[in-house]
Amino acid sequence: MTDPTTLRYTEAHEWVLVDGDTVTIGITDYAAEKLGDVVYVDLPATGTTITEGHVVGEIESTKSVGELFAPVSGEVVETNQAVVDSPELVNSDPFGAGWLIRVRTSSIGELLTYDEYRTHTE
Repeated sequence: MTDPTTLRYTEAHEWVLVDGDTVTIGITDYAAEKLGDVVYVDLPATGTTITEGHVVGEIESTKSVGELFAPVSGEVVETNQAVVDSPELVNSDPFGAGWLIRVRTSSIGELLTYDEYRTHTE
């Protein structure tokens, strides 16, 4: 599990782990809890170019359907097939095995710190 205090966040409840020019993206425990039991995850294919702020996927739960927004622009270099096969990983381990995509990016825009995100969700 990744330490949530070391991540960056969006107001739309995605988390971002920066590792050089590659970022790993997932949804927060707050978002996973609000969604309820996740039953389906649709992610962009490897090689897809994504644009910051645009919808890049969908997460369906027993309660609702939520859109996944790109927190950065770049090229998808990996999708988490384990989450596609077992969507419940988003609920059980959102900061670990429940990650969604990895993106190679040349720039990272404004993202919230852990403390800023916690204030946003209070």
